Amino acid sequence: MTLATLTAGFIALWMLHGARDPTMSKTLAYSQVIGKIKSKVRIFQGDFAFLANYSYTLGADQLTDFGKRELVNSGRAFFNRYEDLAKNTLPFVRASGQPRVIDSAQEFNKGFHREKTAGGTQDDEYPYSVTVISEADGSNNTLDHGLCTAFETSNISSTAQATYASVFTPSITARLNANLPNASLTLTDTIFIMDLCPFETVVSSSSNPSPFCALFTRAEWKQYDYYQTLGKYYGYGAGNPLGPTQGVGFVNELVARLTGKPVVDHTSVNRTLDTNPNTFPLGRSLYADFGHDNDMTAVFAALGLYNSTLPLSTTHTMTVEEMHGYSAAWTVPFAARAYFEKLQCDGEEEEMVRVLVNERVLPLESCGGDTLGRCMLGRFVESLGFAQAGGYWNQCFEESGERGDVEVA
Repeated sequence: MTLATLTAGFIALWMLHGARDPTMSKTLAYSQVIGKIKSKVRIFQGDFAFLANYSYTLGADQLTDFGKRELVNSGRAFFNRYEDLAKNTLPFVRASGQPRVIDSAQEFNKGFHREKTAGGTQDDEYPYSVTVISEADGSNNTLDHGLCTAFETSNISSTAQATYASVFTPSITARLNANLPNASLTLTDTIFIMDLCPFETVVSSSSNPSPFCALFTRAEWKQYDYYQTLGKYYGYGAGNPLGPTQGVGFVNELVARLTGKPVVDHTSVNRTLDTNPNTFPLGRSLYADFGHDNDMTAVFAALGLYNSTLPLSTTHTMTVEEMHGYSAAWTVPFAARAYFEKLQCDGEEEEMVRVLVNERVLPLESCGGDTLGRCMLGRFVESLGFAQAGGYWNQCFEESGERGDVEVA
């Protein structure tokens, strides 16, 4: 069989917002750590010399200029990748209600428009509309979790990360304190200082790595990546009993789009929007949804994309190979994207489905994917029984049985 033709295709894109400033709570915490260092340390030498003139100036929650460029480039890449479809139609775009997510959708549209008109093609429909789904408390939103009470009170992720932090950060903390006399940095402070490497890098006008990055070794950055991976896996992925359930609503919307049938869901779907063809149209060729990394992780889990990943250890670092391709850095970096392709392949009567996460074709083992990562549409939909049954949504509002009290490996 040849790979496929996309003349009768369908593409759904789920995309994470671009690079941003830290959240408000984190920016306050980072500022306090820097303030402590600056007030207690008198001499800064070697790799730490830059701290003598460093001032903390990061904002909170907003998309950075680097993040905007990421999304413009993604919009251009999306047009080029699927030009046979994109030149004749526009993607139907939704965004969760955070300003940085809405801004990301608009920057994506800008890139799509630029590429579409690069050869002189007229595009009178720009600026394109974006359907925004509210993130207000109690709102049904498949692009942002918040309804499942038992899940929202879970502490599995923080427990897993704290256990691993106690393994990998003590030696780093000791070295930092030796180079920063009187700073009295804690294990948590060490994580915060490591956080500043990516956050300072994505606000740099040059996009060059921040000096904070050079304070740590390559091996330590691999440990840091694993620490973040534990947060996603035990927070929103398969490591949390209710993690995959947070992605069920979006998966059921994906099924509706793939099959052209109305959404069937009793979890986080916004019925007001999804029963209105203006805000949830079926039969389109291109869709693009914009949300958050945590929710993207939950959707991947609800889809079973990483079912071969065994429970992650909290006492030693596992490689990406040992995790069968699962990693926070591989799945949900800033501007992460997942393509869900419905293909009409030569020699096949039934349409096929393929999933790519950040350009990697996933094997789709749950539906018997072939060597090119494709499943028959019917088998792909059948493999999503967990989502179509509502996951464990019935456990979200149980008054007993705290879901955060399970053991982690």
